Amino acid sequence: MAVVKKRFTIGKILIAFILVFIALTIIVPLVNLLARSLSDPAEAYLVTGTDMLPRGFSLFHYQVVFNNPLIGISFRNSLFITITGTVLSLLLTSTAAYVLTRKNLAGKKPLMYFLIFMMIMVPGMVQEYFLMKDLHLLDNLMSMVFYKAVSVYYLVIFMRFFEDVPVSIVESSMLDGAGHWTIFCRIYMPLMKVPTVTIGMFYFVTKWNEFFYSSIFLSSEKNTVLQVLLRKFVVENDQVNMYGLANINANNIIAQLDMEAMKATTIWVALIPILIIYPIVLKYHTSGVLSGGVKE
Repeated sequence: MAVVKKRFTIGKILIAFILVFIALTIIVPLVNLLARSLSDPAEAYLVTGTDMLPRGFSLFHYQVVFNNPLIGISFRNSLFITITGTVLSLLLTSTAAYVLTRKNLAGKKPLMYFLIFMMIMVPGMVQEYFLMKDLHLLDNLMSMVFYKAVSVYYLVIFMRFFEDVPVSIVESSMLDGAGHWTIFCRIYMPLMKVPTVTIGMFYFVTKWNEFFYSSIFLSSEKNTVLQVLLRKFVVENDQVNMYGLANINANNIIAQLDMEAMKATTIWVALIPILIIYPIVLKYHTSGVLSGGVKE
């Protein structure tokens, strides 16, 4: 058996260096933030922007963050919106893809034109605000669950996978008396594990990272989400909500914690769900989404 030797050209080496550089620009700041958050409270201020190791070791910053009731509320709200929104988005997107791939669907072409038009012509913020107001969903977590529940781009990807299912399987199931819902649940969805997991992760990340519209639709403190709270801490330096007014007035050990270390800790708390889910579905990225783009 002949051994194929890989040729390393200047172009490939240059691309490799560029990719490594891009990876380092992402990894190094995150590791630096982790080092700052894990440092001993008395030495956290000594951590510079290039340090990769913590000064001492302590989980005190994380204890303070998780004991903050506002962070607990916002974390639960973000999880509710993300999990509920992802499940709803997957249900609506997959069922819509099934309907739109039926050959006998009346008005399929105009409907697809309409969806593509809606994907390009994004409505303005004012119109979306008044829509939520008319639906009585302002300052309601369900507003962020319903907001952009279906992505046309992900819908088209789902459709490509649905079209790859052999028609003979569907026809034989219909001859056996199976209805559309049975065919969808027992034939299509078991074959759609790859796109479902992959697109589900995309929906999950989008819902979890949504900040702008969360700050518009959700106004009360009880309905705030982690990303909005994170902006208050990191950008606005909101020490009152970070440390607590009672701790600031007492000037205790919590009030004397390094603000940069507390910001780094909050950022890593916001990253935890993404870091948990991303490795699980990482293998589906290339083989899952891209395989639906080519039809043999």
